[in-house]
Amino acid sequence: MYADIFRGILIPFLGTALGAACVFFMKRTLSTGIQRALTGFAAGIMTAASVWSLLIPAMEQSADMGKLAFLPAVIGFLVGILFLLGLDHLIPHLHMNSSEAEGPKSKLKKTTMLVLAVTLHNIPEGMAVGVVYAGWASGNVSITAAAAMALSIGIAIQNFPEGAIISMPLRAEGMGKGKAFLYGTLSGVVEPIGAILTILAAGLVLPILPYLLSFAAGAMIYVVVEELIPEMSEAPHSNVGTIFFAVGFALMMTLDVALG
Repeated sequence: MYADIFRGILIPFLGTALGAACVFFMKRTLSTGIQRALTGFAAGIMTAASVWSLLIPAMEQSADMGKLAFLPAVIGFLVGILFLLGLDHLIPHLHMNSSEAEGPKSKLKKTTMLVLAVTLHNIPEGMAVGVVYAGWASGNVSITAAAAMALSIGIAIQNFPEGAIISMPLRAEGMGKGKAFLYGTLSGVVEPIGAILTILAAGLVLPILPYLLSFAAGAMIYVVVEELIPEMSEAPHSNVGTIFFAVGFALMMTLDVALG
């Protein structure tokens, strides 16, 4: 079991590292259209994962509350939104294709703030993987090993373009390939750390598992709405982000239902 958990935690991080490695065999930076497609794809996967892998299991685990079974999911979801809102205001970061940094004023380099932006939205992804594996390890009947693995694979798939979206622009700005790869990879290191911390927290207080599941869902949806959707829909108008959102959503839904 522990080997499965360890492997499941590392799979998403591996996706980020492989994406960042694109800097070694791709000569040019990603076009705006490709960046939009990849961002929409990531948003679709995160949205589907929030529903099928997190919110639905949270409500299933609260079924003994009857008509109030939605309550833990609603509370956890809203707290997750507020948590990411707080981090968004506390951590200086710079979104891709943006010239104005967010959060408190800082003298950090542009490259550092770009990595912080991706790191910020990797936090809920790590928590999502951690809480699902914690539920499976606890013997929770509504979360299977296959469902936990499906989430890990889905997050890894959407992490691949994220790694590339960080490393390729950094390389285009003149940074060395090795350093650009390192920055891209480091943006995902928070995921296994967040997963481990969440597993420890859930293991100590199993009754709050439905709240933790929906908390991770809320945090992920915040990232999708606040960051990914605006980035995939930037002017000039294009439908490519929306199309790939649908592709990502369908893929994650298929993985979760077929494997879970």
